[in-house]
Amino acid sequence: MNSKQRRAAILQQIQQEQQPISASALAKQFAVSRQIIVGDIALLRAQGCHIIATPRGYQCEEDRLDGHLKTIAVCHRPEDLRDEIYTIVDLGGALVDVIVEHPIYGELRGLLHIYSRYDADRFFEKLHNEKARPLAELTNGIHLHTIRTHDEQSFQRILQALRKQGFLYEK
Repeated sequence: MNSKQRRAAILQQIQQEQQPISASALAKQFAVSRQIIVGDIALLRAQGCHIIATPRGYQCEEDRLDGHLKTIAVCHRPEDLRDEIYTIVDLGGALVDVIVEHPIYGELRGLLHIYSRYDADRFFEKLHNEKARPLAELTNGIHLHTIRTHDEQSFQRILQALRKQGFLYEK
């Protein structure tokens, strides 16, 4: 199989999967290195394929929940991150991304695609294992999240809970 055939097979695999698939799993499947897969994904994206990288792996960009997509501003301490994310997913929201404003690079966006506590726990596990720091630490805790909910009521419940916890940034 040449590289063009491999990329076509990778795209087909990602499109067929219901769950994200990791670069390591794809590398094993196609008997190449993880770095080759990362390069293949970059080339597929450059060709216009809508592939996103989530903490759990690659998936085709799609709306996992119908309904409302809104951005909120929040601010909290690093140790409150778990409470913030659990609040959002427990009340029916999907945490699509995190956005911070960097003084040099401008807007930095990290795709999260956290839909459940299971996804959240995998995210926290990865943060710990990789010894990574959340983007919000670049801005003293101030950051934006895009949240998707089924309906406006769910979104309002999330806002109310985040406000009660003191996480909503409303200055």
